[in-house]
Amino acid sequence: MNISDMMKQAKQVQERMAAVQEELGTRMVTGTAGGGMVTATVNGRGELVGLAVEKDIINPDEVQMLQDLIVAAVNDGARKAAELGKSEMSKLTGGLNIPGMF
Repeated sequence: MNISDMMKQAKQVQERMAAVQEELGTRMVTGTAGGGMVTATVNGRGELVGLAVEKDIINPDEVQMLQDLIVAAVNDGARKAAELGKSEMSKLTGGLNIPGMF
């Protein structure tokens, strides 16, 4: 294989990676906490795009609990988004774990 072929392959992989990243921006995962009382919607790039809180748990005397549930739901969503991204990139790389890809 010559250098020209290697450059073409690298460019193709880069283009496919860009396409996967674009598609991940449209895929959504949901993180929850408090038995579903707080739900965070995160796209495949790890960006928080929605947050829902059941009104039954909104209590001015328990603000810390609500804050903790929100953090837990967002972290759960971010973890799921990272798993989704890793899974999609793994398909692209044939299962190779390339540091820094995701």
